[in-house]
Amino acid sequence: MDLRLKGKSALVTGASQGIGEGIARTFAQEGVHLHLTARNAERLGQLRKEIAAAADVRVEVHPLDITAPGACESLAERCGEVDILVNNAGVIPSGSLFEVDEARWRAGWELKVFGYINLCRLVYPRMKARGGGVIINNIGNGGEVFDPQYIAGTTGNACLMAFTRALGGHSLDDNIRVVGVNPGPVNTDRIYNMLKKRARTVLGDEDRYRELEARYPLQRPAHLHEITDLIAFLASYRSGYTSGTIFTVDGGIASRRSII
Repeated sequence: MDLRLKGKSALVTGASQGIGEGIARTFAQEGVHLHLTARNAERLGQLRKEIAAAADVRVEVHPLDITAPGACESLAERCGEVDILVNNAGVIPSGSLFEVDEARWRAGWELKVFGYINLCRLVYPRMKARGGGVIINNIGNGGEVFDPQYIAGTTGNACLMAFTRALGGHSLDDNIRVVGVNPGPVNTDRIYNMLKKRARTVLGDEDRYRELEARYPLQRPAHLHEITDLIAFLASYRSGYTSGTIFTVDGGIASRRSII
């Protein structure tokens, strides 16, 4: 299937590892020119070399902390006109209300919740002025699964789901599509760190994390491509009537509910 993404340009935040890195590589395979940002300058530089060696696309990297004053404004200015924005940066800490103190809660939200909102505020008018674009918010199924052991994350993700629907509900009036993706567990380092922490809390031994992994659908997390391929499709013209909605990719975890 030709997604007709070749020659488009994309800004991907949180691109140095995990899903963000996977998105960058998938876009590059489709011929998308890239602006990649994250805090890890060394890893971004290495990723640029690897992508440039594998695909005929331009790759610019912007190492920065988007929570720093003026950072989002600087990033939007440096990237100029992009066809696609993928908000992906941010890891909200896991833990209960009594384990995640105010400072950690605010720091997690500043990067992810307000980071997404601020970049949308800056990039949206640029897209509108040039005739359109696509904004994809990579959120997480925590916004649908209200886990008290991930209370800062579930609350923040639910906020971003509402934000995505509110912005995307009328954005096609400006020829801009705003879409959310809610991955469940994905086979990145982050999910295994979370599983080990939960195994330590629930089972008393982090080495028993495989017992928790076995509870997932198909007894595994999602493969990375199962998320990034969807994001590439949603960014393409083939998904041109999609806006103001959320796609959950978690093997059905968020739907495992009961009336008793």
